[in-house]
Amino acid sequence: MKKIFLETHNINNLKSGFGQFNLNLVKALAEETDFLKDHKIICNYNKNKVKKELGDSIFYKKYRQITRYPLFRVKTKFDLWHSVNQNTKIEPFLKSTPYLLTIHDVNFMEEDSGERLDFRIKQFKGKIARSNAIVYISEFAKRSTHQHFKIPNIPEYVIYNGNTFNNVNNSNKDLKTSPFSPPSNKPFIFSIGQMVEKKNFHTLIEMVKFLPDLNLILAGDIRTEYTERLKKIIIDEKLSNRVHIVGRINDDEKIYYYKNCLAFTFPSLREGFGLPVLEAMTFGKPVFLANKSSLPEIGGKHSFYWDHFDPEYMADIFTKGMHDFNTNENFYINEYIKHSKKFTWENAAKQYIEVYKSILENA
Repeated sequence: MKKIFLETHNINNLKSGFGQFNLNLVKALAEETDFLKDHKIICNYNKNKVKKELGDSIFYKKYRQITRYPLFRVKTKFDLWHSVNQNTKIEPFLKSTPYLLTIHDVNFMEEDSGERLDFRIKQFKGKIARSNAIVYISEFAKRSTHQHFKIPNIPEYVIYNGNTFNNVNNSNKDLKTSPFSPPSNKPFIFSIGQMVEKKNFHTLIEMVKFLPDLNLILAGDIRTEYTERLKKIIIDEKLSNRVHIVGRINDDEKIYYYKNCLAFTFPSLREGFGLPVLEAMTFGKPVFLANKSSLPEIGGKHSFYWDHFDPEYMADIFTKGMHDFNTNENFYINEYIKHSKKFTWENAAKQYIEVYKSILENA
């Protein structure tokens, strides 16, 4: 039986994007029973709750932080090692181990500098050099990686993430029922993501000045310096009663906001994939996106795009887009829902299995 090791220690933090990616990919792989008859998948984590959720078809190796260091690397022999994101420091001790790398983005090339950037580049080059194949989560991730790095002549694949909310839209949750006390009863625009510079949320606050009948709700991790900048803009522009930063939210709260928002907005400057776009589409909501990075690829032809971030221009695009949406509501809703359902973890797992098979056959 072939043993495949998935370096998934980020699964211990399910509030992170990598944690959710790891969990959903492994859960989908656990359903591939035919493949698992002849292959043993071993994951790296130490949360009993996760182990219970994944069931008995997936095995696990307890994650130990010390294995980040070369002397203490995992010495067990595996037939294939899958590094499921480009940032992990956990590597196999045996350099001969067949190796698959999934690249989500190379944003560090623009976000880091100095010694930190030098370290990230060295680490990334090391992963590329030992890879037998590379998977990218979007065509944009592939293009930007090739822009910055020389990739050896090895197989490369693009495998899209799944949309975790594909089945939520048919739930029995009442559109008007809130699991909490929402900060606004007025029509509102919604956006979600970690409060960091690249998410570009300040442009939404400035846009709302030109949309006086609407509120704005921003959700996500607020333990950042950028959050303080956002709060200052809100105060300076006298928008405290219209712009609400609600911090981290759970899935029930997220579903409520998606179902009840007027539209979803995502002006992010750098996204390897942009899952919230698909989540919003699950509920047939109009989406307004930055015309940058992977967002046009994931958003598709029926989303509305900002080419720049002048606030009055953004408000104008929003107003015209909402007019188009309201004029052809059934068409847009159906197209959004249909588009969101193209992205499934089942499809992703099946595609990863084909990559696994190819590497194992050629090892």
